[in-house]
Amino acid sequence: MTHPRLSLNQATIKYADLDTALRVTADAGYQSVGLWREPVQEVGLDAAAAMIRDSGLRVSSMCRGGFFTPLEGPERRRAIDDNRRAIEETARVTDAAADGSRAVLVLVAGGLPGGSRDLIGARERVGEALAELVEPAQAAGVQLAIEPLHPMYVSDRAVVSTLGQALDIAEPFPAEAVGVVVDTFHIWWDPDVLAQVARAGAAGRIASYQVCDWATPLPADVLLSRHYPGDGVIDFAPLTRAVTDAGYTGDVEVEIFNQEIWDTDAATAAARTATAFDTAVAPHLS
Repeated sequence: MTHPRLSLNQATIKYADLDTALRVTADAGYQSVGLWREPVQEVGLDAAAAMIRDSGLRVSSMCRGGFFTPLEGPERRRAIDDNRRAIEETARVTDAAADGSRAVLVLVAGGLPGGSRDLIGARERVGEALAELVEPAQAAGVQLAIEPLHPMYVSDRAVVSTLGQALDIAEPFPAEAVGVVVDTFHIWWDPDVLAQVARAGAAGRIASYQVCDWATPLPADVLLSRHYPGDGVIDFAPLTRAVTDAGYTGDVEVEIFNQEIWDTDAATAAARTATAFDTAVAPHLS
C-alpha cells in the first residue's frame, strides 16, 4: 500500500483513459485519485460514476473549471455555463466515490483576454464569476478551489499568481463554497507563502494540497516542467509542515505535467510517484 493520504492526480498518467487510470491507481496501492473532466466526459457521467464506485477509490479533486477572465459577452457566458456543468460533474463523481472523498473543483483563473493589458480588471472578473457560482456550488456541496499559478503563466493561463491573491478573491465568500489550492510547483518561490498557508488554514480554505517539483532548465513548453517530488529544488519540509499545521488533513495529490513521464508506462509512473512521495513529502506529514 502507498501512503494513506497519497492521491495520484490523473494528469500524471495523462494518456491513460479513465478505466485504465482507476485500475492502475488501485493496483499500485493508492486509496485516492484526482480526476480530470475530459476523461470523465469521454465515457459519460453515468459510466464514470459506476467505474469510480467499482474502483473503491476516494476522489480528492476534480480538475478543472475556471477561465473566467473574458469580457462580458458570449465567451464569458459559455465559461460560466461550463463551470456550472463542472460543479454538477464534481458532485456526481464524488458521490460515487469511497467515503472520505472531497467534492473539490479546482479552478484556473484564466489569462489576459486577447489584446488586453488590464490585469487588475481580469482579476476582478474572477471574483465576479465566483459570485455567480457560489450558490450552485453550495447547493451541490462542492467547494470551488482557486489555484494560483506561477507568474510565468499570468498572461495566458492564470491572472492569480499567489496564494495571497487567491485568498483575497475567496474572502467575500463562505469557506465551504470557495477555497484555495496549495500547489508546491506554483507557490514555492513566494517569500510570503508560509504566512499565507497559515492564513488559508485559519479561514478553513485549504481545499487541496498538490505536490510536484521544480527543476531548471525549463523545457520550451513551460507547462510541461513539473517533476517527481525530490527531483528538483523545492524544499517540501516547511511547506508540508505549514499545510499540516494549518489544519489540512485531506489527501495530498501528486500532479505532474512532464512529457517524459507521460511517455512512461502508467503503472511505472504510478509506482515511481509513490516512491518519490514517500521520500520527499510523507516524512513531513503528521
